Amino acid sequence: MTALICGSLAYDTVLMFEGRFRDHILPDKLHVLNVCFVTPAIRRSFGGCAGNIAYNLKLIGGEGLIMATVGHDFGPYAAWLERWDLPRTHVRVLENEFTAQGYITTDLENNQITTFHPGAMNQSHLNRVSDSSGIRLGIVAPDGREGMVAHAEQFAAAGVPFIFDPGQGLPMFGGEELRGFIARAAWVAVNDYEASLLTERTGWSLEQIASRVRALIVTRGGEGSWIFADGQRLEIPVAPAASIADPTGCGDAYRAGLLFGLQRGLDWASTGRVASLLASIKIAHHGTQQHRVTLEEFQQRFRTAFGYAL
Repeated sequence: MTALICGSLAYDTVLMFEGRFRDHILPDKLHVLNVCFVTPAIRRSFGGCAGNIAYNLKLIGGEGLIMATVGHDFGPYAAWLERWDLPRTHVRVLENEFTAQGYITTDLENNQITTFHPGAMNQSHLNRVSDSSGIRLGIVAPDGREGMVAHAEQFAAAGVPFIFDPGQGLPMFGGEELRGFIARAAWVAVNDYEASLLTERTGWSLEQIASRVRALIVTRGGEGSWIFADGQRLEIPVAPAASIADPTGCGDAYRAGLLFGLQRGLDWASTGRVASLLASIKIAHHGTQQHRVTLEEFQQRFRTAFGYAL
C-alpha cells in the first residue's frame, strides 16, 4: 500500500546555540526584542516534511511517493533522492523559484527558533492528488496553504484516507478551516503545542476531535505520546535513544512510523511504538536524513525496547 506524501521539500540549515534562549530573551522587553545568537556550529541538510517522512518510511521498508514543488536549485536534493531510490514522479520543478529554505536555531534545552522561506512550496496547489494513480493512503503534511487545503479536499473526494498533519502550518488556518480538515481526515497527528492550538481554534476538546476521526495522535516529546482511538487513550512510551543530538525532524520520523503501521495493518499500540522508535533513532543523529537503520535492525531494536516482536 503506497502512501502519497503531500508536503514540503526543503534545504535545512541548522545552527547550534551553545546557550539557552530564556537567558537572553527578557519577557518585559519583547516589544523591543533585538537579540543575536552566536552559533559556532552549523549544518546544512536535506529536509522538508515530505522528504523526511518518505526517507524514514523507506528505511524500514515502507512505500511512499513524494508530492511537492521545488525550485531551480533542487539539483543536489534530486541526486540525494535518487541515491535513496525515492521517486521524483510527483516532484514539480519551478524554474523561477527557490526550493524552500529553513533556518533552525537550537539551544541547549532543544528549544528551536525557525525562519522559513517557502519559495516554490507556495505553489504546491499546482500538484493534484489525481496525478497519482492507485493510491490508497495519504498524508497532508505542512506545505503551501492552498496546497494543503486542495490536497485534503482531493483525498476526500477520491475516497483516500489520509493523515492531517498541520505541523508548523497550523497557525495559517482559522477554526472553520481546521474543522474542515478534521471532517475530511481519517487521522489527525499533532504535537502537544499544536494540540492546544487546535483545540483553541476549533473549540473542540481532544476527545471531541478524536470522536470525529479514526484516531488522534498527540506527541509529547520526552513524555511519550497519546493515541486516542476507539474511545480510549493509549499511552505510548518513549523508546530509549542512544543520545539526544538533534530534535529536528523527529516529528516527521514519528509520522513515517504511523504510515508504516497503517500500511502493515498493525494495531495502534504497535503503530505508536514503531513511530516512537523511529523518532528515537532520528534524535540520536544530527540532520533530518542522516540516520541509518535496516528493517532487520529496526525489528531487533523494537524487541529490545518493548519486549515483543514486531
